[in-house]
Amino acid sequence: MRPSHVTLYEVGPRDGLQAEMEIVSAADKIALIDTLSLTGLTQIEAASFVSPKWVPQMADAAEVMAGITRAPGVTYPVLTPNLKGYESAKDTHVTTVAIFGAASETFSQRNINCSIAESLDRFTFIMEEAARDHIRVRGYVSTVIACPYEGPIQPRAVADMARTMLDMGCYEISLGDTIGTGTPADVSRLLDTLLKVIPAEKLAVHFHDTYGQALANILTSLDYGIATIDSSVGGLGGCPYAPGASGNVATEDVLYMLNGMGIDTGVDLEAIVAAAWQISEILGRPPRSKVAVAKGNQSAGALQ
Repeated sequence: MRPSHVTLYEVGPRDGLQAEMEIVSAADKIALIDTLSLTGLTQIEAASFVSPKWVPQMADAAEVMAGITRAPGVTYPVLTPNLKGYESAKDTHVTTVAIFGAASETFSQRNINCSIAESLDRFTFIMEEAARDHIRVRGYVSTVIACPYEGPIQPRAVADMARTMLDMGCYEISLGDTIGTGTPADVSRLLDTLLKVIPAEKLAVHFHDTYGQALANILTSLDYGIATIDSSVGGLGGCPYAPGASGNVATEDVLYMLNGMGIDTGVDLEAIVAAAWQISEILGRPPRSKVAVAKGNQSAGALQ
């Protein structure tokens, strides 16, 4: 049964911007997050506490977290891939962190330089610390449909990884179609397997729009009762395994669809579109979303 209310989990300031080659200033990141805080969003993933050597865009994570205006009722999760990142994040008074693993052994080795088993061992230390600190932990599972190195991934492997992360203490698992090759049939096969061992309320979906399938995949997920959707304002982000391709599904495109279906989100579409143009002007290009482009930039100096 389709949910009557959906939570949009905004990933633009973190997952979106970290894919940008040009460094965005801390001030501009703070301005984007503060704008998003006024749109009705309740979940805004704000930063990533990773090594600046590997992700230079996130080197100012602590500065960003110190500079944002935290709105009532809004949570600002951050990504913490290891215990060092977790400790740095904790110093910024976060209430939620996120960890990420993969359903593909090869992707895990190439992306975080360890096996799936080793990644779970790393997470154990974070989970223990977070439990003591009363900080919630969200889990990401990458390559849930396909891997750029191994090809199609079996749903059983995804279910095993997701169930393990839940059992470790994650409050929710976000399922990532990392290279954006999934179709509704793939999503159905995945959820048919996962929902046998994990309730829908513990799952979120994170689709890339590389092949233009993201909205169709989200619609399929809604039919399975999934009520949390990851999205990125302005379609920020890219797919590193498909050069030039779009990455994260745009928040405003998802919101337009949900509004048309009568599904409540509490999020203001016009405010999201304004935020999409705000960051796009900073990046020097139009938004990568259909809705923002269709509605146009209402401010002076619009990009064309």
